[in-house]
Amino acid sequence: MAAPSASPMPPLRLLPSTCRSGAWQMATDAWLLEQAAPSFRLYSWQRPTLSLGFHQGKVEAHWSELASAGVIDLVRRPSGGRAVLHAGEITYGLVWPGAPLGRKRAYGLACRWLLEAFAQLGHPLKPGSQASAMQPSNCFASGTAADLVDADGAKRIGSAQLWRRGCLLQHGSILVEPADGLWQQVFNAPPPRLARLPLGGSALQSLLIRSALTWLPTAGSGWTEGALSGAELAAIGARLGPYTEGLPIGRAGASPEASPEASIDRTTWGRARPSG
Repeated sequence: MAAPSASPMPPLRLLPSTCRSGAWQMATDAWLLEQAAPSFRLYSWQRPTLSLGFHQGKVEAHWSELASAGVIDLVRRPSGGRAVLHAGEITYGLVWPGAPLGRKRAYGLACRWLLEAFAQLGHPLKPGSQASAMQPSNCFASGTAADLVDADGAKRIGSAQLWRRGCLLQHGSILVEPADGLWQQVFNAPPPRLARLPLGGSALQSLLIRSALTWLPTAGSGWTEGALSGAELAAIGARLGPYTEGLPIGRAGASPEASPEASIDRTTWGRARPSG
């Protein structure tokens, strides 16, 4: 008797791009991982935010001072890795049920859409190889095989993962125009020196989404557009606490929104559909 075939993967859920607080963004990705259904989204942050990896125990004293002064917000990611400054960048969240268990292979397959997109932009990238960093708390101070760097070795994209029961959440930060002054305040060093991209704003986001819908392994079964419902937003809003717990809250909007309606949603679907 033949063994039963594996259940086909459901279509990839493409969520609209959003601009929200760090707690909302992290709680959303964690909630999507709990659903164990393929999903993908690009997003930005309401305020400059420093996200810390789940296992990153040390919070630099001057980070707390900057947060208390309202210069940055602090949030903890559910994924691993080191600190990422979310300003002048685009963040993505990918949920991939049944991803291959080898981390290096999973990173390679999950990042192909980025390699293809940046090749189209005329700025080809490759996996990094640097194993250590002079700034051990700064994600962008080194480029490992999990990251993507340009021809000169400058890191353009940093990635981090969280696995739950064979389902992968992959976070990535795509540097577009990193803020030099703020980067210096946070990391006491300048950002990676990267060439200016020929596209920005909604045009860049549209290209990235088209590439994701073409090259992501999770898009093989098709994709659907799916904004979060009121019930889903309520479920996410009930679990914001863990992502700011134990971190200083700044004066200028560091606390999460009182309601989902306080956030700003921006859809990029209109121009993001792949051709052909």
